[in-house]
Amino acid sequence: MATVATNLGGVPTTIPGALRTAATQYATLDAVVGDGVRLTFAELDAQVDRWSAALVASGVAAGDRIAMWMPNRAAFVTASFAVYRVGAVLVPISSRYRGDEAAAIIRRSGASMLFTVTDFLDTDPLVMLAAAGPLPALRESIVLSGPVPAGATSLVELLARADDPALHDTVLAREAAIDADDISDIIFTSGTTGQPKGAMLRHGASVRTYLGWSERVGLREGDRYLVVFPFFHTSGLKSGILACVLCGASIHPQAVFDVPAMMQRVADERITMLPGPPTVFQSILAHPDLASFDLSSIRSAVTGAAVVPEEVIRRMRSELHIPDIVTGYGLTETTGTISVCYHADSPEVVAGTCGHPLDGVEVRIVDDDGADVEPGTSGELWARGFNVMAGYLDDPDGTAEAITPDGWLKTGDIGVIDADGRIHITDRKKEMFIVGGFNAYPAEIESRLVEHPDIVQAAVVGVPDERMGEVGLAFLVVRPGGSLDGGSLDADSVAATLTAWSRQRMANFKVPRSFRIVDSLPLNGTGKIAKAELRATMLAETEGSR
Repeated sequence: MATVATNLGGVPTTIPGALRTAATQYATLDAVVGDGVRLTFAELDAQVDRWSAALVASGVAAGDRIAMWMPNRAAFVTASFAVYRVGAVLVPISSRYRGDEAAAIIRRSGASMLFTVTDFLDTDPLVMLAAAGPLPALRESIVLSGPVPAGATSLVELLARADDPALHDTVLAREAAIDADDISDIIFTSGTTGQPKGAMLRHGASVRTYLGWSERVGLREGDRYLVVFPFFHTSGLKSGILACVLCGASIHPQAVFDVPAMMQRVADERITMLPGPPTVFQSILAHPDLASFDLSSIRSAVTGAAVVPEEVIRRMRSELHIPDIVTGYGLTETTGTISVCYHADSPEVVAGTCGHPLDGVEVRIVDDDGADVEPGTSGELWARGFNVMAGYLDDPDGTAEAITPDGWLKTGDIGVIDADGRIHITDRKKEMFIVGGFNAYPAEIESRLVEHPDIVQAAVVGVPDERMGEVGLAFLVVRPGGSLDGGSLDADSVAATLTAWSRQRMANFKVPRSFRIVDSLPLNGTGKIAKAELRATMLAETEGSR
């Protein structure tokens, strides 16, 4: 029998403790449904025990970093809890990443093991990794589904190592040794500079944050939750997987954004909870076959990750008949959440605000000098509380720049706190834009673009898009007489060439949707590219063309 780490109120304080509790409280309820799998919480707990034993037998030590590179699959749930249970640290990698991007995360984290699948990309991920150069710390790659290339390990081979009964006692001892302040995950985020940083998140903060989040959004025992948000991000990993385990709701992984397939799953499984970025709901509302699907089971929806038009909230209620809709706000560095609306809030509140901070989380609005501004005045939002990350991996300077000595995290977002204490985000980080719910960082994209032999300079800005919220527009200064010069290709051909080139080097959401060749880029007084001027020019042209 495992000893579950709990607080004085009997609430679990670690992620594996949350699953142990669920296996008792919700033993016979569905825990994971999808990919031909239907596991109860008791069955999931037993499966995680076996996988954990296999990890111990494979030499995984407490504190080891284990990378996970795959889309939303049922196996992700089991593998992630096995990693947590043996005291290792999960390092999720975007399923949209290409080989070089994934390899960079594995190198930076020092991951010793990788879980992946070989049946989700047009190119084998392990082949892409091999082409990306040496990964000295990576000892073993486990293939959970799909063909197993030479040198990799199949799931069957991994689990065959778990047959020694003595391993179970080791797993229990490892789990009992985990503390609430121990690191559970390292989730890489580009931050405002575009340089990837590994935010180190804690067990106790994860559990406490998503107990509070679940109460706000109304997630409850027996809910059936279609997880559209990606598992590699806090939105899917924490507000999806962990929240369901804490509340006794079933996890229904959705690997691909396919509107008819999603609507069919809602009807077949009587889904009650459907979170997702605004693009998910806009696509559902716009689908020509919407009326042919029974979506009446959906009781609650959580949206965010981009500005949510009030009209979309109203249509979700009037046309999709979803009674409870909430929005929230947070960063990876705050374990994914700072504030959340209440599920009973009005459409105006849900669309216009990010709700109140979680209990135990403080927020303030400051000026450029870090001094509090007058109430109702905009400024940078700072947050402090149990949910703030432990710091950036191997980056004390970056950590010190992000978190003040007295614990305030500088979000880089511009906002206002209204008279009711609700947060309004009025501007995003100076450079970042959000493409269909995914954070895109211009500096990272620009660094890739200038790898093209004929691109001299690149500046990327986010511009409004009806379907995706925002998309990238790249302003490029090109080498005279090169392949991208106007004398060689017309504008459409340049765009097609660069799109194809970019898709080989970066995740699709990062690829600019349009390219503009310019003679030079505007500079400000310090010699930096004046992004605001580029964005304003583009918006003015867009308005003028209407």
